[in-house]
Amino acid sequence: MNTGYSKLLLILMMILSWFTVPFAGKASLKRFLPASLFMAIIVRMVNFIAKRRKWWWWYEKIHPSVSGSFPFVWGSFLIGSLWIMKFTYGNFLKYMGLNLIADLTFTYVVEPYLQKFGIASLVRMKKIQLMYVFTVLAFLLYGFQLFIERVFYKRKTN
Repeated sequence: MNTGYSKLLLILMMILSWFTVPFAGKASLKRFLPASLFMAIIVRMVNFIAKRRKWWWWYEKIHPSVSGSFPFVWGSFLIGSLWIMKFTYGNFLKYMGLNLIADLTFTYVVEPYLQKFGIASLVRMKKIQLMYVFTVLAFLLYGFQLFIERVFYKRKTN
């Protein structure tokens, strides 16, 4: 696959994700962005661990010093977390269901294309193990949002 095409695809994924943010609404952005940012930082740390342990590998870089994981972490994952929280927060089963659909789609539909286009691939991790990682991340995101709601919004009502 042409490396220029792969870079363009990665950059477009990030930019298109961010173009959806204004449609989320100011209140949702203010409410769910802190937890989404927290998760992006956690996912960045997971990517660091994954690189060292060779769980997966990003072949493509959008710049010599910027990994191909950057658009996923700071684009699709961050904004996707925001949207999932907006549509499902308050209904844990709905939240986990939508997360499961998104994670299954990434793992079994998107990841094979990333491999085909020479962008990224799983190395020492099986798809089911990646699903376990995503499930733990989903619990962390919801738990962090619960913490934010209880600490910050509870003070405003007292």
